[in-house]
Amino acid sequence: MTWKNPILLLRLLLAVAGIVIIFMGFNVGFGGIRTLGWQGPTDFMEIVDSSAFRTQDSHFRFLGGVWLGIGIVFLAGAFTLHRLRTVLIVLSGIVFIGGIARMSSLDLKTLLSLSVLPSLLAELVLFPLMGYWIAKYAKK
Repeated sequence: MTWKNPILLLRLLLAVAGIVIIFMGFNVGFGGIRTLGWQGPTDFMEIVDSSAFRTQDSHFRFLGGVWLGIGIVFLAGAFTLHRLRTVLIVLSGIVFIGGIARMSSLDLKTLLSLSVLPSLLAELVLFPLMGYWIAKYAKK
């Protein structure tokens, strides 16, 4: 086992990506809009319409659960890379689309902040590269 082994490095990257995504999925899936506070303060908003808030909070919890599920698939891919090859390539593309959607805010100050930029770079650069890496090295 050597660090020059591209499959070993890919499996490690998939495991790390999966664990990070699972962490974020739990944070939003079980914390809603306010989150569980694992990534920062939770007192960033004031609720003026509790009914609308509860509806949107439910939607955020769903999206967090979907993100959690995606993280589980990436983590599973670290162990069953060849079996999940196509799924991992597709999910890498979906994360890229999420990064593109994030940019639709056109809020450069926020997008380039240290709170968002690392995630944005991962979505727009790391995940497409990982998808390519999977396509190239994880052939059956």
